[in-house]
Amino acid sequence: MSENILIAAGFGGQGVMLLGQILATAAMYDDKHSTWLPSYGPEMRGGTANCTVVISDETIGSPITDTPGELIIMNIPSLLKFESTLKKEGLLILNTSVVDREPQRKDIEIVKVNANKVAEEIGNTKVANMVMLGAYLERTGAVSVESVEKALRKKLTGKKAALIEMNLKAIEAGMKLARK
Repeated sequence: MSENILIAAGFGGQGVMLLGQILATAAMYDDKHSTWLPSYGPEMRGGTANCTVVISDETIGSPITDTPGELIIMNIPSLLKFESTLKKEGLLILNTSVVDREPQRKDIEIVKVNANKVAEEIGNTKVANMVMLGAYLERTGAVSVESVEKALRKKLTGKKAALIEMNLKAIEAGMKLARK
């Protein structure tokens, strides 16, 4: 098993890096190999941001992938930039709260998630990234939900620990949406 995931936001502040870190850390808790490779634009907030996560049962040769099997797309510029890189029959998880156009590819699986709306209903738009993570987990089973929870508890400490339950609710909501 090897998962090559490109999580693309297009601009900073959408929690893409945290999503990637949680996914990579959860893979380690599941006794898998993982890498997380961030890519920042000119600014940390407001600039372009994406990361690549590779999860494998075997040693990983490179943290870079030119043709990911899965894309998590949070905005239009990312869709335009990365859609063509997705493998044939790959999985595209699309944040329809921000992306108001249809993907051009017909040879891929598309999961549409109104992540910002769901996050707002939960109580904080900043958990839209975890709604997307939940949809990804439901469709791929790449890592266990239990390991994701452990990763959240490891990453969100101090004052941020108060956000763990809200993040878990967002993940569950994303999983539910991806079941439809």
